[in-house]
Amino acid sequence: MDANTLNEVSKDLLPGYLGIELLKLEPGYVEAEMPIKSFHLAPNGFLHAGGIITLADSACGHGCMGFLPEGASGFTTIEMKSNHLGTAREGSLYCEATALHRGSSTQVWDAVVMHRERDKKIAVFRCTQMILYPR
Repeated sequence: MDANTLNEVSKDLLPGYLGIELLKLEPGYVEAEMPIKSFHLAPNGFLHAGGIITLADSACGHGCMGFLPEGASGFTTIEMKSNHLGTAREGSLYCEATALHRGSSTQVWDAVVMHRERDKKIAVFRCTQMILYPR
């Protein structure tokens, strides 16, 4: 799969609704971005943690989906952790995700979310995906 195909698949799903766009998809590496719109904000006027996590999880998930092991039918996230280091109110977010482990039963990915215009780290994220196989 390539980035354009995954963007098309995601357009009517949560990543598409939030404006997440996959920019680069390579084995073990993903780049994605998301513009900050008013619906990404929490009632306090700053980024909602759920939007940040969705960007990071989507980048990691697309990396997993784009290069599943032979015979796999899909994946599901089984664990995730995020640390939020900053926030923003406008501009766009940029995410780089890298695979730490790409096994046949699990994958572990790390992601860093940055405020693109200010080059400021917003969050770090780690997730584990379980690889699914047909029964």
